[in-house]
Amino acid sequence: MLQKQLENDNAATGTPATLGGVLYGAMSSAPVPETDWVALVRAIAAGDQVALHSLYERSHRLVFTLILRMTSSRETADELTLEVFHEVWRRAYRYEPREGTVLGWLMNHARFRALHRLRFEARQKREFEDERRALLGALDTLTPEERQAIEAAFFGELTHFEVAIRLKEPLETVRARIQSGLQKLRKALAERKKIP
Repeated sequence: MLQKQLENDNAATGTPATLGGVLYGAMSSAPVPETDWVALVRAIAAGDQVALHSLYERSHRLVFTLILRMTSSRETADELTLEVFHEVWRRAYRYEPREGTVLGWLMNHARFRALHRLRFEARQKREFEDERRALLGALDTLTPEERQAIEAAFFGELTHFEVAIRLKEPLETVRARIQSGLQKLRKALAERKKIP
């Protein structure tokens, strides 16, 4: 969306567009007094939905741009921008003008949301890698026959009967291998969880 607007500005005027031109292009050249921003937040605190819409229209591009730069994801920036303004709706009564400007307050919310998301995603990735390593380590405790039967049953989504046909083994042998293999996996994974 931002790139398209830059291209449109370039095509229409023949001059290079700037990020500031895109963000503030629709706004008047005169800056909005801080008292107007504070009045919007106070109105939002009183439940004024029109004030929330006005604050959103004046500032959502700045919030979006900050989050986009931090997360490098348009989808995440869209989602978190909405979360920031939802938070403003719920907690506008907490804003204190002596602690900073309204835009500063909004940008702090945006920064917090982006950092929280980045930490969450990093933690999820670490946990996934840890679980993957634990599973691979647990699979190493199996005999080749147990591993082959379990992989065919669970990863190949075959019934025990279908595994027996594929492996050309008796059904009871396949069941015994799967059962003993699963017990070994449970034990190995339980032991890994106990290790700090």
